[in-house]
Parts: sequence; C-alpha cells; structure tokens
Amino acid sequence: MALWLWLEDLHSQSIVDKMVDFSDSVVDALANEAVLCLKWLESRSSAGAGEDDMPLTSVVTGRPMTSHGFYPNKFAAISGIKAFLNKVCAVVFADILHQVMSSGITLSLSQQVTPDSPIPIPGFPHPIFGAINVIPRSPDFAIPNGGFWGWSTATEAPVDDRTMFLTFSRGYPVSEEEVKELFNSYYGDCVETVKMVPPINASEQSLYARLVVRSVSTIDQVLSRGSIAKFRVNGKHVWARKYERRDMYVDK
Repeated sequence: MALWLWLEDLHSQSIVDKMVDFSDSVVDALANEAVLCLKWLESRSSAGAGEDDMPLTSVVTGRPMTSHGFYPNKFAAISGIKAFLNKVCAVVFADILHQVMSSGITLSLSQQVTPDSPIPIPGFPHPIFGAINVIPRSPDFAIPNGGFWGWSTATEAPVDDRTMFLTFSRGYPVSEEEVKELFNSYYGDCVETVKMVPPINASEQSLYARLVVRSVSTIDQVLSRGSIAKFRVNGKHVWARKYERRDMYVDK
C-alpha cells in the first residue's frame, strides 16, 4: 500500500480509487508486481530488474512502469515509501493489524499485543525500510481530513536517508573543506554537513566521513552507476556509498 500511495502522490493519479473496482485476482496480480518492485529496491544491484515486468501497474498509473525504471531514483523511492509507511499506513491500518496480530499469528511472550503498546510487526525493523511504530487506536479515533488525509509527506527526508559514507586512502588525507568543494562542484549546493570520523590514533588521518546532503535525489545522482562511486579531489581518491545505520562505523 505504501508503494501505491507513493506512486499516487508522485504522479497525481487516483491509483487506489481505481483499484477499489478491480477483482480480487487483479488486485493480487498488482500486489505481486509491487512485491517484485520492493524486492528489487532491497537489492544492491539492478540485476533482475525487468523492462516489461509491471504491465498492470502501467495501466493503473497511466504511464510505462518497470522495476528497472526505479533504478535512477532508487533512494528517493525508498525514502518516499518509508514516509507513507510511517505517516499513513501505520495509522490507518492500525486496527486491522491489531486484529490480525492478536488473533492468529504466533508471537513470543515478550511480543504479546497489549492496549496502548506498539504492535510487533513481523519483518520490522526492515533492513531497508527501517522500523514502523503501529499503536492500537480506540474505535472513535479520528483520522485527520484535508489534503492527503491531513498528512504532508513532502517534508524533509530523515538525515539517515540523506547521508553518504565516504572512504579515503591512507596516506592521502582529505579535509572537510575538500569534501564540500568536491560534491558542491559536481552537484550544485548540495552539502548540508560533513562529519569526519576521527581516527583511533589522534596523530593519524581520518579515513572515513559521513556526508549529509540536502536532498535524497543527490544520492541517486551520485550512485547512478552502482553502489559505490569513486571521485578525485586535488589528486586524492574519495569513495562514496549510501550510509546504513547498521554499518560498523556508526557512533557508539
């Protein structure tokens, strides 16, 4: 659902309204296409992404859609889907999830669903889409009206979604200013902050840094050719990849 809502918001198409009139078999087929797309977004490469593998989604959106077509905007897609997952789906489906999770799915004693406590959802925290906080709502809970159900998903993406991890060559120290100069020269005024990861030994150079950019789309530009991008600044190499919070270099 989060994928469809994101596509609807992105292309101003009434995708969900159209699906209401579809048969169960057609909705199942659309769901299979969505699963295919989500699995590809979880992958670290474009291998397996097809050129004509989302025909029903193409019909519903009114534009050609393929899993391969998500590649140029992979990280923007992940960030957008996460926004709908947390701001919309976690709220409007809380009652359904509470009913399902309370009545049939095996949970450990530490995961039992209780009133006013988050509902444990299998598969979350997800390695790509992160955690989801689903709180049971009372029957008279009012879902906001206006706009897209009262929520704005166009807010700034979380810092982790806009962060890249940089690696430098030992013996060729790169400064914070050089990092800013490098990325701003390629992608415009894109750098928000640069945090150099201090070395264990204060006398040595910093070999890593975290770069926060202003927009997730910048990360898609940087990694348009693969999971790692290589640059040179003042004759020194800089490698960039998407930052992951489960990374070994995260702050303790």
